Amino acid sequence: MFGGLTGLTDPKGTDWGERMLNTVASQTIRHLFTKSESIEVFVRCYPSSKLLQGSIDSFKMSGRGLVIRKDFAVEEMSFETDAVAIDFGSVLSGKLNLKQPTQAIAQVVLSEEGINQSFQAELVRNRLVNLSLPALTALSGGKPVSFSEIKVQLLPQNRLKLWAKADLNNGELVPLNMTVTIAVERRRRISFQNPEVELEQVPEAQREMSKTLSLALAEILDNMVDLDRFDLDGVKMRLNRLETEGKRLIFSGYAEIERIPRSG
Repeated sequence: MFGGLTGLTDPKGTDWGERMLNTVASQTIRHLFTKSESIEVFVRCYPSSKLLQGSIDSFKMSGRGLVIRKDFAVEEMSFETDAVAIDFGSVLSGKLNLKQPTQAIAQVVLSEEGINQSFQAELVRNRLVNLSLPALTALSGGKPVSFSEIKVQLLPQNRLKLWAKADLNNGELVPLNMTVTIAVERRRRISFQNPEVELEQVPEAQREMSKTLSLALAEILDNMVDLDRFDLDGVKMRLNRLETEGKRLIFSGYAEIERIPRSG
């Protein structure tokens, strides 16, 4: 085995050490996701003798059709590191462990359909039901208010169209309709800014309530989407920018990788 690690190549010229690392890394990465359509991992380590000291030149991963924590769909995800120090012994046992933390350039692409599906996730729904904020309960006679049937449409220039229903817990459902700007704050939070409430399709008797409830929902969402709540164990995502492109929302930034997580 050690002889192979110091330079054996297959007929296509692929280094044996790289192939072994690619296999181990692919198996490790797949376990991070509940579901994956495809995952490709490219580990560069030349010559393979460097692997004996736990040094690899770069690590690249790209995946499509990924699902995180059973409910959060990611259309595409990719990241790439520079040189990385790993535990060579862990590779021989079929695992991939880092000797020290590292950073990777990262890009995440969400689809409009995937974003809408995420609003059905229990983690999200639980933060939108039975809310007892004073601004809301003043409209419902002191009863908690819930938001449901949330649907979004991605617009150019980082804008988002949002529809929802507010349940006042008194038998009345109030339709909500607004457009917001989405932006990155502190590299980890998705901010919902400058809400523009649209009332043309709301019954006249509910328009004032619809406006108040829409602004309240925008504020709730503004404080809810924090990447630290969705981090994989040992990996923190940090965002530099986001961009809407057709029916896709593209995030670019970097990942702080303290250790390779065992599950997503």
